[in-house]
Amino acid sequence: MTSIAIPQGQAQVSPRQWFTALFLGIALAVTQAASAKATPETFAPLAEQISDSVVNITTSTTVSSRTGPAPQIPEGSPFEDFFRDFMERGPGGEADPAPRSRAALGSGFVISEDGFIVTNNHVIQDADEINIEFYNGEQLPAEVIGTDPNTDIALLKVTSDAPLQPVPFGNSDEARVGDWVVAMGNPLGQGFSVSAGIVSARNRALSGTYDDYIQTDAAINRGNSGGPLFNMDGEVVGVNTAILSPNGGSIGIGFAMSSNVVTKVVDQLREFGETRRGWLGVSIQDVTDDIAESIGLENVSGALVTDVPEGPAQEAGVEAGDVITGFNGNDVVDTRELVRRVGDAEVGTEVPVTVYRDGEEVELSVTLGRREEAQAIRTAATPEEVPQSDETELLGLTVSPLDEELREELGLSSGMDGLVITEVADDSEAFEKGIRAGDVITEAGQEKIASASDLTARVEAAQEAGRKSILLLIRRDGNPRFVALPVE
Repeated sequence: MTSIAIPQGQAQVSPRQWFTALFLGIALAVTQAASAKATPETFAPLAEQISDSVVNITTSTTVSSRTGPAPQIPEGSPFEDFFRDFMERGPGGEADPAPRSRAALGSGFVISEDGFIVTNNHVIQDADEINIEFYNGEQLPAEVIGTDPNTDIALLKVTSDAPLQPVPFGNSDEARVGDWVVAMGNPLGQGFSVSAGIVSARNRALSGTYDDYIQTDAAINRGNSGGPLFNMDGEVVGVNTAILSPNGGSIGIGFAMSSNVVTKVVDQLREFGETRRGWLGVSIQDVTDDIAESIGLENVSGALVTDVPEGPAQEAGVEAGDVITGFNGNDVVDTRELVRRVGDAEVGTEVPVTVYRDGEEVELSVTLGRREEAQAIRTAATPEEVPQSDETELLGLTVSPLDEELREELGLSSGMDGLVITEVADDSEAFEKGIRAGDVITEAGQEKIASASDLTARVEAAQEAGRKSILLLIRRDGNPRFVALPVE
């Protein structure tokens, strides 16, 4: 508390001076209080508040005692009978070696009084038994309610005679770089442990489609996986998932999946036992500077549609070459943002989608499907050698028209038009951008092409329009992508 001394004696203090001094005193007190909150003298009260809600997780998995591939012995070898007997009976002479149990450790936290617990999917994956240990030493078996490998989140359930102590989720979007955070878990199997640090960065992406990680320098080690990352109000703002380390130990670079992603996943696992994400039904890629220039798009943002298979987007009128600039009332910055927004949307809802097409914005309405039901892997044969005939050189590429034989070799649908690339100049920009022999050009300048003359005409049209580049739709192994190549 800051006190303000009022001068006594002969000097007279005007009301204005007195209120000014009072205001400065209050401002100083608020500043000191904020400073004290930003740099706590101890984390002990917070640790005591959260300890009963954090759990250690031990799993056991039954695995075969014989691991690794069997040795390959040539037929007729004098050692053939010996090795067959060795592999069938085992090195100790036992007829069927007994399987063994493998244990794993992790962490988690309670989110409800009736026993729901959150952890990482990789902590409990393939486990035969899951044991939960509480801070007071009590142990309970757990069952798996649901998992989501895409975000590495799992929801467990235990049955307890007494209500458990849950912790609330916080708003991870409010976590600022530099804010204090506390991690609690079971590092390296040493038991309950607390570490403190700050938010080092936000919105980190590692390798997943729905990644939104908080980076922290709070010590996170093996065994911390699935444990909570708390803010100073005792709210969970992240689930500790991964570390960046050359030696397996903490070097101050840890990652926690943000709570705003986790809560959506947990709600669905709790209700359905599985995730139900929205599905738009398009293949997309980021818009680059040269792609934006080639189609006259003013801002380098949005998600460029490369393919529209049968599905919600096709039914709504989305076309390959469209740039999705808005989804459900929000601007789309890039493909990552669009994927997350679509995934967060409710299955079956009708949402407005804004696309940029032929220099204008077009408003469409799409009824979302369910991603989990629509996912499929499309495979196509990759030719070992592409026959070369009727070749034309353009844009650093040597191209040849498609015929039925080539379509069959490339795994393309009958009747698909385009140009197959038979050679790419090593010093060309096309080579630098990843175009290779065997790729197929199906569109140029956002128009379908069937011959080299079509491609030449589209290049000349781009030059006449003052374009610096032309947009090509390239297909490889059944997967389309747009590439912009210079025409100057």
